[in-house]
Amino acid sequence: MDLEKTRSWSRLLDEFLAPFGRYFPRSESRSSARQYIRGLLADVKRKNSWQLAEAVGLRDPHPLQRLLYEVPWDADALCEQQREVVIEQLGYEPGIGLIDESGFIKKGDQSAGVARQYCGRIGKVDNCQVGVFLGYATPLGAAFLDRSLYIPEQWFADRERCRAAKIPDAVAFQTKPQLAATMLERAWSEGIPLQWVVADTLYGNSPQFRNSIEQAGRYYVLGIGAHHYVTRPEGPG
Repeated sequence: MDLEKTRSWSRLLDEFLAPFGRYFPRSESRSSARQYIRGLLADVKRKNSWQLAEAVGLRDPHPLQRLLYEVPWDADALCEQQREVVIEQLGYEPGIGLIDESGFIKKGDQSAGVARQYCGRIGKVDNCQVGVFLGYATPLGAAFLDRSLYIPEQWFADRERCRAAKIPDAVAFQTKPQLAATMLERAWSEGIPLQWVVADTLYGNSPQFRNSIEQAGRYYVLGIGAHHYVTRPEGPG
């Protein structure tokens, strides 16, 4: 990449990050947030703090670790701001919400929600975290709107473990369809133009999830398992 392209890329990144600066009142935390985003966008095989720090030219990962574990900032408020940015650029009245989950391989057992569970990224059961994501697609493009970490039910039998992983006591077990429904409700409460929802059988097999979309006056295209049957309504013809 030549110098001019590098400067252009850096300027575009600064323009994108500008609306989020207010969530990091101190200049040090704003700088760390920018470096963290740069590291995530870099061609780094493992996205841990040590390798991200190396990718952005830091001597050690402390500034990035401090951003994640010590600096006070509101992740939900920042995510709401991100949705505003997305809708400004891609908003379209019959927008489509895309629900799916993704797994993140982990070696240890301390990260919030980590467990032996199905990991779609590798197509098998392994030790991983799983997040449920809400994407947004229109003729203008596609982007993420929201996210929620799935916490397996067995975690809630050990509240001390939850506290050690910084899972608040107020958090209770929710299935993936319940997490997805909550994200959709949040998007609709913010007035996001999202008329259709698409998802695979994990969500389509949940009557509660389907009903939540119908009750909101929206439409869905959802996969269903082969054990579901469509019955013909009784009546003439």
